[in-house]
Amino acid sequence: MKDAMAAYLTERGYQVTDLSATDGEDYPDVAERVARGVARGEHERAVLVCGTGIGMAIAANKVPGIRAAQIPDSYSAERARKSNDAQIACFGSRTMGVEAALVCLEHWLVSDFAGGGSAPKVEKIKQVESRNLTSPGVPTA
Repeated sequence: MKDAMAAYLTERGYQVTDLSATDGEDYPDVAERVARGVARGEHERAVLVCGTGIGMAIAANKVPGIRAAQIPDSYSAERARKSNDAQIACFGSRTMGVEAALVCLEHWLVSDFAGGGSAPKVEKIKQVESRNLTSPGVPTA
């Protein structure tokens, strides 16, 4: 799936940087590295792929400033951008076929944050993040 997505993006003129796992790395390492790059402005958006996309989304969302969404279908892909301003799309190579993933990827790519009624909600997400993700001493379960 990753290679098909890279080819799809390249064919459409997007710059693709492959930041796949190296020896000894697991998906949380990749998700963190990619999310930090997006948070620092090195990349406008990113795509992550693992078995389900869930773990990548969870790990990427631990980086302050990041909104990563697991993308199970084209409607969710569109809403991830339009309603939630997600900068990272996470796909599951074991949960969807390549063709379906490419359709979802296209929906995510062509969608922009709509603002409007969603803007205050995204601001609230940022407030939740600032109260919790960046605060030392957050109680652990």
